[in-house]
Amino acid sequence: MKTVLVTGGSRGLGLGIVRALLDAGYGVVTCSRNPSSALQTLLDDDGWKGQLKWMAFEVGRGDAEDFVEAAAKWVEERGTLYGLVNNAGIAREGVLATFPVIEIERTLQVNLSGTLQMTRACLRILLRQQGGGRIINISSIIGSRGYTGLAAYSASKAGMDGMTRALAREVGRRSITVNSIAPGYLKTELSSSLSETQLGQIANRTPMRRLGTVDDICPILLFLLGDGARFVTGQTICVDGGLSS
Repeated sequence: MKTVLVTGGSRGLGLGIVRALLDAGYGVVTCSRNPSSALQTLLDDDGWKGQLKWMAFEVGRGDAEDFVEAAAKWVEERGTLYGLVNNAGIAREGVLATFPVIEIERTLQVNLSGTLQMTRACLRILLRQQGGGRIINISSIIGSRGYTGLAAYSASKAGMDGMTRALAREVGRRSITVNSIAPGYLKTELSSSLSETQLGQIANRTPMRRLGTVDDICPILLFLLGDGARFVTGQTICVDGGLSS
């Protein structure tokens, strides 16, 4: 069984990714501070026994290498570690002039530094296996387009896209692809800080006249994991209904 490690898989887009991977036949190891009730329902489902594993881990704060090595032991009993989906992230809103320094540091710690550390730890296993693999970073169109009150978040996502391009050059010769998916505004908890008026304005500015959903993102992710994308690397794929066009 090919197993994919998904960070932040307890709710929102992360949980949707976990479900999509399970349905596609992948093994999944996911992490978060705590399992949500929806994730716990999946864990309790006998149909996913041996295919789904949750481990407590907070990206950006714990030791990524120790966590990944522990996850790999579970994976080795069932197959191989095939890929990593860097989904864990936080979005703190506030104009930069009054934005607390601690919030800037926390945003970069989770979204960028944590992603780098998790990727580094997984690469050490993928390179050791010598069988190639996939790394997919969940970025955001805000990394390239910006949005008022999200300077730190935008910086972290722009950094993630830069990492994607550089790392694709580093590991391409080992048949490991590295890509980013940059969603537009989704109907998830991450956009819950926006008012209905703001969400309506965003939908009206979008050529397809709606916000995105988890179901709009998962098919792109499954494509990047599949054989059809074995020559696709170093790319940031926008899935935003044309908002950034």
